[in-house]
Amino acid sequence: MRIQDMMQMALMTAVIGMLGLIPPILLTFTPVPITLQTAGLLLAGGLLKPKQALISLLLFLLVVAAGAPLLSGARGGIGVFFGPSGGFLLAYPAAALMISLWINRLQKVTTLRLFVIFAICSIGILYLCGIPFQAMIMNIKVTQAALLSLIYIPGDLIKAGICAVLTVKIIAAMSYRKRDVNKGRRAV
Repeated sequence: MRIQDMMQMALMTAVIGMLGLIPPILLTFTPVPITLQTAGLLLAGGLLKPKQALISLLLFLLVVAAGAPLLSGARGGIGVFFGPSGGFLLAYPAAALMISLWINRLQKVTTLRLFVIFAICSIGILYLCGIPFQAMIMNIKVTQAALLSLIYIPGDLIKAGICAVLTVKIIAAMSYRKRDVNKGRRAV
């Protein structure tokens, strides 16, 4: 693995941790907060190679498990994985990996395509793992946990849209820089 790859993984891990500094939105009827850290997951999947995306999210979860209060609301430690949002957290690496794999198969990266990939992977994979885990921890039916989770969909769609725009802009900027380097010009 190249130094550049390791730096990109570390940067995305740090971005996800920094998004945890933004306080969560707590809801009265569910213990799972609304956070911006899923946006970091989307960006990692959108900007990193599949192996990098997977390692970046695994590294983030490892640091959180070690006790670093990087989750929104200054939460950290192994106990967060045994709470109602534990299933969502454990699905982060799989979602980032799937996003990255899917994007690598695209001939052309567009905002609309990224939005669809981000929405399907973030809502599909995270909810598929998170809802049953939440139901088990809260000792409720899966259908009841699924109904509680409907409140998160509009926010997840907004995050998917914003991250799709950002990802396209960042990819374009990185491609422009690579063209300049390849032409022998000094990259900005």
